[in-house]
Amino acid sequence: MSGTPQKDVQQALSKVMHPEINYSLVDLGMIEDVVCEEEKVSLTLKLPFLQVPVKDLLIENIKKTLVDLDSSIQVEINIKEMSQEERDNFTKMAKEGWKF
Repeated sequence: MSGTPQKDVQQALSKVMHPEINYSLVDLGMIEDVVCEEEKVSLTLKLPFLQVPVKDLLIENIKKTLVDLDSSIQVEINIKEMSQEERDNFTKMAKEGWKF
């Protein structure tokens, strides 16, 4: 991954859409702390609640997006629960962008 700069990783992540909400995970404030080192990308996925049903799908979509960018990437995803303020912002955007 030596040739894949952080901006390319950030740009790829900005296109990962939430499966139920018409916003990207980045727009929803769900991805932060993105760090690129050699062949590894680590990031934090912030969830409104730790047991959200789409958690595994979100993780899978993030990993697929990064591996599609560079097949040698190792992806480390740390999971955290959103603060109340972050959850309130997420909920407001979710209501605006709900697909169903």
